[in-house]
Amino acid sequence: MAFVFRVAMQFVGILLSFLGWVLSMITTYLPHWKNLNLDLNEMENWTMGLWQACVIQEEVGRQCKDFDSFLALPAELRISRILMFLSNGLGLLGLLVSGVGLDCSKIGETRRGLKKGLLILGGILFWAAGVAALAPVSWVAYQTVQEFWDETVPEIVPRWEFGEALFLGWFAGFFLLLGGCLLTCGACTPQAAPASGHYAVAETLTQCPYLENGTTDPRM
Repeated sequence: MAFVFRVAMQFVGILLSFLGWVLSMITTYLPHWKNLNLDLNEMENWTMGLWQACVIQEEVGRQCKDFDSFLALPAELRISRILMFLSNGLGLLGLLVSGVGLDCSKIGETRRGLKKGLLILGGILFWAAGVAALAPVSWVAYQTVQEFWDETVPEIVPRWEFGEALFLGWFAGFFLLLGGCLLTCGACTPQAAPASGHYAVAETLTQCPYLENGTTDPRM
């Protein structure tokens, strides 16, 4: 029973981590980190991501333009690019490492200590990936709130609001953190001692010659 619970915890952990890594990848390239709705023209909506800005018009459709210069971007967008790349890389590395360390994996099944260490390392990598994903989306959200409630800006000026990518980024970070915790707990959960079964078999085999003589005394 303990082994089944341990394997189930590892499976759920790797599944959540994989889901968080996929959401982190989508968040990185989705051009919806910020949304802007114009009151004067409700048929025109603007969106901004880490790589491009888009305008959506009812008659023309979507038109996007890539940012020309990395250095010309605001600080939160520059740092967000780096951190999201870091999150994606750490998540991929965590999947590779923890995949080898799973109990259901046949790779290195005779070296339990190594597999446990790989699972713990994978959990730490997922934690780092989750923090690297939560930090940029939270920073962009904070900057968006500060600019939205900036009293020095006239009320007639349109304000940027939260985009869908920010919510995906939060989900990605939480899934990565939760998956890393489950993997680490699954690695540290004690296994059922397999030696007890071998001991019972050995004891039975030892007693068999004595039982054939109808006694437990080896001298008979």
